[in-house]
Amino acid sequence: FAFLSACDTAAGDLSTPDEVIHLAAGLQFAGVKSVIGTLWKVADATVKRLVEEFYKNFCKDGIMNSERAARALHQAVQSLASDRDVPLDQRIVFVHIGI
Repeated sequence: FAFLSACDTAAGDLSTPDEVIHLAAGLQFAGVKSVIGTLWKVADATVKRLVEEFYKNFCKDGIMNSERAARALHQAVQSLASDRDVPLDQRIVFVHIGI
């Protein structure tokens, strides 16, 4: 499992639009079963809140299980959805790739 919270980790490069490999996909091709990345720039405050919520759900029984990554990400994004201070583009920036 990998959580890439830096900006643009699941986005391609405009200078090579025919290439589909980005950092998140590269990790998955290298054998990482589950990767979370970002599609564009994300504010540090948003990352902090989302990551805290994500790991609260991801490790809820004290065990990291990559099969819970998608659900944990969904729950973390939902926790930000009710906060009108977080713009929509910052709530939908994260994507999950894999199982």
